[in-house]
Amino acid sequence: MLLFFIGLIILFVGGVLYSKLVENQFQPDDRETPAIKKADGVDYVTMSKKKNWLINLLNIAGTGPILGPIQGILFGPIAFLAIPLGCVFAGAVHDYFTGMISMRNGGSQVPKLVGKYLGSNIRRVYNVIIAVLLLLTGTVFVYTPGDLIANDILGLDPNSNVIWIIYGIIFLYYILSTVLPIDKLIGRIYPIFGAFLLISSIGVFIGILIKGLPHLQFEGYGLLYNHPQGQKFIPSFFITVACGILSGFHGSQVTLVSRTISSEKEGTSVFYSAMITEGFIAMIWAAGALVLFSTGAAALDTAGTLMVGQISRNFMGNIGGYLAIIGVIALPITSGDTAFRSLRLIISEELNINQKSNSKRAMVAATLFIPAIAILFFAKSNPNGFNILWRYFGFTNQFVAIFALGVATSYLITKNKNYLMTLIPGIFYTFIVFSFITNAKGIGFGLDIKISYIIGAVLAILYAVFIVRNSRKNRDRINSIVLE
Repeated sequence: MLLFFIGLIILFVGGVLYSKLVENQFQPDDRETPAIKKADGVDYVTMSKKKNWLINLLNIAGTGPILGPIQGILFGPIAFLAIPLGCVFAGAVHDYFTGMISMRNGGSQVPKLVGKYLGSNIRRVYNVIIAVLLLLTGTVFVYTPGDLIANDILGLDPNSNVIWIIYGIIFLYYILSTVLPIDKLIGRIYPIFGAFLLISSIGVFIGILIKGLPHLQFEGYGLLYNHPQGQKFIPSFFITVACGILSGFHGSQVTLVSRTISSEKEGTSVFYSAMITEGFIAMIWAAGALVLFSTGAAALDTAGTLMVGQISRNFMGNIGGYLAIIGVIALPITSGDTAFRSLRLIISEELNINQKSNSKRAMVAATLFIPAIAILFFAKSNPNGFNILWRYFGFTNQFVAIFALGVATSYLITKNKNYLMTLIPGIFYTFIVFSFITNAKGIGFGLDIKISYIIGAVLAILYAVFIVRNSRKNRDRINSIVLE
């Protein structure tokens, strides 16, 4: 109980204080933003600070800060410290700098930023990884809301054939949101989704305060548990919780919003605080899951999608539980649509396909859903399909993040600012992703954990050396490149 409240204090107080230090290093000013300079009525559209914050929050907060923490709490209450510390010093920093650097570079997507700050060869590697991540993200965010709708709203078997009708409806929405101007569908429907999100999060939080606080730990255990599947806290916890702490996927989303902000000075409110809010959501669902696990109301091996319904009904009753489930369904849908939108923009920018044409936007969008449907079919037809999909999603999600942190570090070096605030998280997560994939059985190389730690540490050092040396060596070249 005490640890939970300490974590919330770290999250909010730490976020307020550290965001000022982060903002001071970037120094936002009154220059014209891409939303004004490049207004096109499709992707570059000026919107209010409140709407931008809500859209950014719903874009980044998919099922990651819900399903991830539900599974991550099985590592122990140490999650109540790791989540807020990670959000304040890594996740929110990543989102802020990525969004703001994009704004300073004409609203460019991350691939162009990687090419400018880290080089064309690194950009090619990044393009492959981000394409895989966005496809996995879009697929995960069809799978999870579809199954929640079938199981918790309609009372149907999510493994029956009717699930494909639900998936088809979600895909139809994704096609429309991917092609239509950002303010025509996303800008109008998100406030409704946002209301359900607030109801679900606040409702579960109040329920925890009223009847859940005494059960925030297994009796007789300390801060760190032995995970039921034998996974190590380092690195598996940070891959499992994923979006609840740091997410490379967010880089593809904040660059969308960087095209709709009218003033750089709104960046802290829109980018940094949205990630802090996501951390709060992660804390709520981690706590809710721990209460159910510790009281025996849920088995330790209960699927994450089923846990969502159990947690919602346990703390909010049947009616409130339905509202909470709708809020949770809204989260992945509002991230899945912009995942495909981001992929459309990245592909069109890389291939120089003009996106002002409706037919060209539709053509690019149509090609994206073919591999997504294939991945979804694999996940549903394989008994362990979703677990495999989620673990690859978590790995690529954190892998992508180290590129964006590298861009931010390079930017700060070329501007003679304090680059350690982005380099240190980049080093840590380089260690995490490589020690995870070299150790993971089934999806990785299955090496001994000690060997994986050594490999991760060596690659983390090489990452730091490359970023710093490359940025200092190419400072003049980097500063001379203008992205529009």
